[in-house]
Amino acid sequence: MIVAEVVRSGFVESVHHGIVAVTGRPGVGDVHSPFFPRSSSKPLQTVGLLDCGLEPREEADLALISGSHDGDTFHVERVRAMLAAAGLGPEALLCPADLPLGTAPRNSWLRAGGDAEPILMNCSGKHAGMLATCVINGWPLDSYLDAKHPLQLALADAVAALAGEPIAAVGVDGCGAPVLAISPLALANSFLRLVEAEPGTPRRRVADAMRAHPQLVAGTGTDDTVLMNSVPGLLTKKGADGVAAAAIAGVGAVAIKISDGSARARTPVLLAALRELGVAVPSMDEVVLGGGRPVGEVRAVPYG
Repeated sequence: MIVAEVVRSGFVESVHHGIVAVTGRPGVGDVHSPFFPRSSSKPLQTVGLLDCGLEPREEADLALISGSHDGDTFHVERVRAMLAAAGLGPEALLCPADLPLGTAPRNSWLRAGGDAEPILMNCSGKHAGMLATCVINGWPLDSYLDAKHPLQLALADAVAALAGEPIAAVGVDGCGAPVLAISPLALANSFLRLVEAEPGTPRRRVADAMRAHPQLVAGTGTDDTVLMNSVPGLLTKKGADGVAAAAIAGVGAVAIKISDGSARARTPVLLAALRELGVAVPSMDEVVLGGGRPVGEVRAVPYG
């Protein structure tokens, strides 16, 4: 189903199809068929790390473990400190070498003569959390990304429990870690279970850490950071290939997937879904440029 339109100079020049799952409502498209939530599943995996005995240095570390960071200095140094607390160095990371995800941190890094490194990769916080959990349990470090590793088996169980349905498929995410297929509606329900969990439980600790430290989940001025800073109680996490999920306790949750994987339609559709729940969200226009100036927008198609 069409969920977004790209409008240029008043003319619809292209459209995006997608799926929108909203708790307690019909939603749009097939909300029951499994898909890969990509990085939107990181908070669920972090719950699994806590279930396995992870002992973060401080609660803010849980936000970075659950995030896709921009690679700013404060992100990278926190990952380094997390590894050091586990008696490890950056060489233990098995995520691929990359440049910072954020434009400003990447440009600064390149101007300083820097090259791609695993610790700069946006998933390095998650990997540091996985490694620290392996150290606590005495599990092998050189194979922690293997889907049959004790850590990954435990994380799959945790995700399935939060989703309320079995894992439909196991793939390899961009960072090399397993990515687990669940349905969009299950992803939305999972986020709602995080924010509505009892205080102090692993589920609630992850939700509270992310909402208290949104700049560690993403970066300065990024969509997730802006939304969590702007909407009291909102938990949100985007994922690659047009995925996002969000929830507010006592209100509901949403999960979206843009079928062609486009990032440009993700935020407008997510905001529209939250408005369907009655959530007051900030204006975050996805602008279409012509001649270097705004001439249109990417807008969600009304539904419901």
